[in-house]
Amino acid sequence: MKINNVNLPITAVRKSQYPADDKCEFLLVGRSNVGKSSFINTLINRKNFARTSATPGKTQTLNFFLINNEFYLVDVPGYGFARVSKKLKNKFGMIIEDYLESRKNLKNVFMLVDFRHKPTYDDVLMYNFLQYYNIPVTIVATKIDKVKKSLHDKNKNLIIKELGISENDIILFSTITKVGKEEILNKIETMLN
Repeated sequence: MKINNVNLPITAVRKSQYPADDKCEFLLVGRSNVGKSSFINTLINRKNFARTSATPGKTQTLNFFLINNEFYLVDVPGYGFARVSKKLKNKFGMIIEDYLESRKNLKNVFMLVDFRHKPTYDDVLMYNFLQYYNIPVTIVATKIDKVKKSLHDKNKNLIIKELGISENDIILFSTITKVGKEEILNKIETMLN
């Protein structure tokens, strides 16, 4: 799949603000600072289209990135250690739940986890939450370039074990080396057809 154009036409916090065009959607979830913005930028071949931040918790809305005028990548607020109030964290949770309950055109969730660490308690909660909604989930293990090659199998198996997934449910990804990029784009393309 070749990405020719990208627009950020819609930011939303409630159903009435979601796109009404019924295009396929692919949701991106992950804890704060896992690299969702960098992931988006790598997929779409843009440097700073999705803004990256050193401050966790920067995304506070649902951001619908329209790709090739064909489908949306939907970025949601990160979970975990975001430096935001408990009230705002609860609001983020409600925004995400509202979205999951109402989107019939959601094809897949790409759940980003940090390859350097064992999945957090919040990662496990999020995965189970998505399973509850019966939504197909692909685990994207980010920052693999920061882990020695000799530890890749060990770290991958730890994620598989902690989340109770199969080897087919995980893609190793790096924004630096672009490992995993084509695999993800191919997966999206398959689901669109």
